[in-house]
Amino acid sequence: MKAENEMDHLPVHYTLTNRRILMSIKIGKYTFEGPYTSTAKLEDRSGVYAILCQKNGNNYNLVDVGESAAVKSRVETHDRKDCWRRNCHSTLTVAVYYTPNLQQPGRMAVEQEIRAQYDPICGKR
Repeated sequence: MKAENEMDHLPVHYTLTNRRILMSIKIGKYTFEGPYTSTAKLEDRSGVYAILCQKNGNNYNLVDVGESAAVKSRVETHDRKDCWRRNCHSTLTVAVYYTPNLQQPGRMAVEQEIRAQYDPICGKR
């Protein structure tokens, strides 16, 4: 199990493209879009989602990670939302790594790799 402070340093990056600023966060070896404070910017596409708790500034803790063929719908109707809220006493956010070329076994492998590296508090398996 990782100590909490080992998870605090998930850096957020900003990129300017086509006059839009895009945020991204590196979790393990994957670059996720976000983090977002609402699901409005998520798409119902296949991917791996990360539920993050913003600690202060640009420091985040990984609360949960999962995969879905329809990320937005899954996050909005998730059965572990109560766990997320119980374990984040500040701003709850979501980031997504879209995986158009991965079927469920590939997405599950990414999820398990991240889960093994960060040991998030919700979704113990």
